[in-house]
Amino acid sequence: MDWDKLRIFHAVADAGSLTHAGESLHLSQSAVSRQIRALEESLNTTLFHRHARGLILTEQGELLFDATSSMNRRLETAAARIRDSEDEVFGEIKVTTTTGFGTLWLAPRLGKLYDKYPDLKIDLMLEERVLDLPMREADVAIRMKEPSQADLIRRRLMNIKMRLYATQEYIDRNGVPSRVEEISAHRLISQNTTTAQVAAGALLVQQLLSHEIRSTLTVNNYYGVLQGVLNHLGIGVLPDYLTEDFPNLVPVLPGVESSDVPVFLAYPEELRHSKRVAAFRDFVMDEIMTYRKRRSDGDTT
Repeated sequence: MDWDKLRIFHAVADAGSLTHAGESLHLSQSAVSRQIRALEESLNTTLFHRHARGLILTEQGELLFDATSSMNRRLETAAARIRDSEDEVFGEIKVTTTTGFGTLWLAPRLGKLYDKYPDLKIDLMLEERVLDLPMREADVAIRMKEPSQADLIRRRLMNIKMRLYATQEYIDRNGVPSRVEEISAHRLISQNTTTAQVAAGALLVQQLLSHEIRSTLTVNNYYGVLQGVLNHLGIGVLPDYLTEDFPNLVPVLPGVESSDVPVFLAYPEELRHSKRVAAFRDFVMDEIMTYRKRRSDGDTT
């Protein structure tokens, strides 16, 4: 098949319009239309259903679009690797992680990475959905479990636990439970157990709710839980990596905690030699080492 025709087909399928595809390709609508007709004739099939609102792929068109999308991602990967110079780090890197970790731990530290590599462009995608790294939905992922996808390079960063915290102001007003059964007299702030989250955190919340909590505040991410705690609304279930950046969090019932939650950094094997990925990986590893050392020093004082 003609590469140029495939490129034009991909643009049309992506835009859903001959006109918009022509604008992105700097071609006239008639030129784009001719190329699509020629491709359909060479394949002896119809690739688009045409209607007044635009174009819709046929079943055969969807098969071809899947193939051209895969080709396009591989070309982008190759181009990214070519653009990576030997000594400089620049260009875009797509990073995905959970809303809580990305908002509360990663984003506040990125200034150090920008100071070192001012031409870096970071696209930070915060969501609980696990993006497909081999299909290049993202370049690097930081997840709260070991990635199961094949052809990934994995680095275990640390273990975290979900624990209970409140502010001193809340404790001064409401007291502090001395055993887990007494938590029923307090407002519990947590992620809703139906929200996408690590199983260890959901299990801890379920165990706490079994004590007939009188009042609750549930949020769909840890940023919201943290805001509720910092505004003295109750006792919150939060990841323990927050204690370094939010020293006003006071541990409550220290023996009540989730099981260990592993934190992994992963990226596709094909990006092994990417300077951008290496720079981001090394930055995160350095920050984790610093964080772990401070925690270790704090535990011994």
